[in-house]
Amino acid sequence: MKLIYKLAILPVFLLLSCGKTEPVSVGPDPVPDPLAAVLVFPDNNTECNEGNIINDTQSSVIFRWNASQNTDSYELNLRNLNNNNVSTSNASTNEATITLLRGTPYEWFIVSKANETVVTATSEKWKFYNKGPGIENYAPFPAEVISPLRGSTVTGTGGNITLEWNGSDVDNDITEFEILFGTENIPATLLGTTSDSTIDATVVSGQIYYWRVITKDSEQNSSESEIFEFRVE
Repeated sequence: MKLIYKLAILPVFLLLSCGKTEPVSVGPDPVPDPLAAVLVFPDNNTECNEGNIINDTQSSVIFRWNASQNTDSYELNLRNLNNNNVSTSNASTNEATITLLRGTPYEWFIVSKANETVVTATSEKWKFYNKGPGIENYAPFPAEVISPLRGSTVTGTGGNITLEWNGSDVDNDITEFEILFGTENIPATLLGTTSDSTIDATVVSGQIYYWRVITKDSEQNSSESEIFEFRVE
């Protein structure tokens, strides 16, 4: 009985003695992606009347936004809506002082960045007018496209399509929109005038169409949008 007992435990011993534990390789923790910043000032669709006046044509304005998580630096993107000139500024905190033209509309947004990743996050885009001397009524902001999106291809139109946009104005006195539409890359044909933010157009398959919106207010001020284009499949 004693011999049988020893033979019975021998395989177990051999199994245990031959076992081998391999070290587990653990990589570095993944770098979290930065989150989008929340814009604070200048506020959207308003007149910015804060800042320091430099001269008759320029003033400096402090842009502010809420600090975003997982972010090491910020890129402030600014577009002059009169001439579409774009500038960028880098900041390590959640504010930046920028010199602007007075009496001029701007669009701005923030890109959040982190040092250990190429992934970025983009905030909303806000528009404002930088206050100018002697201006009592501002021109509307250039209209923004909603549909069809620029560069998109649309299908199943049945020969008709609805153009849709968004208009805004500091003074809230927009009266109408003129829509220029056609196959020329600088559209000059008037499709129609409306107080709504949509209009129907007739289209043909295989064509590329271009359109732009002229926004007018009660003081006869106006603004022209960028040119938008889409293809009909």
